[in-house]
Amino acid sequence: MDLVPGRPAQGHPGRPELFDQIHAAWSRLPERRRPRLLVFGESLGSFGGEAAFSGTDDIRNRTDGVLWVGPPNSNALWGQLTRRRDHGTPQILPTYQQGATVRFASQPSDLRRPAAPWTAPRLVYLQHPSDPITWWSPRLLLREPDWLREPKGPDVLPAMRWYPIVTFWQVSADMVFATKVPPGHGHAYGGEQAAAWAEIAPPPGWTPGRTAQLQQLIGD
Repeated sequence: MDLVPGRPAQGHPGRPELFDQIHAAWSRLPERRRPRLLVFGESLGSFGGEAAFSGTDDIRNRTDGVLWVGPPNSNALWGQLTRRRDHGTPQILPTYQQGATVRFASQPSDLRRPAAPWTAPRLVYLQHPSDPITWWSPRLLLREPDWLREPKGPDVLPAMRWYPIVTFWQVSADMVFATKVPPGHGHAYGGEQAAAWAEIAPPPGWTPGRTAQLQQLIGD
C-alpha cells in the first residue's frame, strides 16, 4: 500500500475538501449515469490535486484517471514515487512498479513503456527533463541530484554539471523563462496533454488519428 505520511498542510487547504464533496455527489448518482471522474492539475495545480489523496490506492479507489503536468519538486506523492522508482530507472523518467498504475512521460511515446500491463484507473505525470519547475529544489544548494549524475535528458545541455550553490541559482534563473520556450520543453506543455488523456481515458470510438489532430490543433 502506498501512503504519503499525512496530507500536505501547505498550499491549497480547500482542495481536498472540494474533491471530497465532488466525489460524494458523484457517488450518489446511479452507476449507469455516472460520468467518469477524472482529475487534472498543472504545476501548482498538481500540488493541490495530490493533496486530495493519501496515495495511489486512494487514487485507484476514487477516480477514473489522473493527469498531473509539470509537477513541482515539492509535490509529496510525486517525490515518494520518484524515490521509490524501479531499480535502474532514471530520476527524469522513472518507472514505478513496472508502470502498473503510474507512468511518467516527457513525450507521448513514453507512455508505452514499460511493456507490462497498464491497468485502469491510470495516473500520468508529464514532466520534461528541461523543466526547472520540476527539478528546482533548495537541496541543489549543497547536494548533487540524481538527474545530474545520470545521463542527461535529450533537451538538457550535455555540459551541464552540478556545482555547490551555483547550480541552485542557475536553475532558479531558468524558472523565470520556463514557459518562454517551444512546446515540449521547459514548462511548456501543449498537445502532449491530449496524447496523455487518450491513454488515460479515451472517449468511445477514439482513434490515434483523432489524437494527432487534437495535438496539432492545440499546437497551432
